[in-house]
Amino acid sequence: MKILVVEDDFVARNVYNEYLRPYGVCDGAENGLVGLNAFKFALDCGKPYKLICLDISMPEMDGQTLLREIRKYEAEKGITGSEGVKVIMTTAHNDYHNIMTAFIGQCEGYIIKPIGKEKLLQQMKKLGLIDDGILGGPAPRENT
Repeated sequence: MKILVVEDDFVARNVYNEYLRPYGVCDGAENGLVGLNAFKFALDCGKPYKLICLDISMPEMDGQTLLREIRKYEAEKGITGSEGVKVIMTTAHNDYHNIMTAFIGQCEGYIIKPIGKEKLLQQMKKLGLIDDGILGGPAPRENT
């Protein structure tokens, strides 16, 4: 599975990378603009991301805006509904406005920081990205 972590905190990106490495190739982006470019490039090359972990508070472009841009670009490419990338918001924002905005923007999951490995894997399981019996160990990796 191909994974993109869009997070402005260097340490947090590395932690996510450690958690996610057993499940696929994990790329990182330090802000929303870099994340959007990575997303578009991968999609245009025919090697799209299957999962994006997305922080809300970032410089250049925040996560809510990036989520809207991702869905807009997918729509332009004819990708709709469950065909699109799965997006899990990974954020410190625990308020109603941010949560509702994220789900209206079509994220599939929302995890409040601090993000533990178990929370992240449970969300991936819920989205069908990893198998039920896999939580104790890695899923088979795809080379894409």
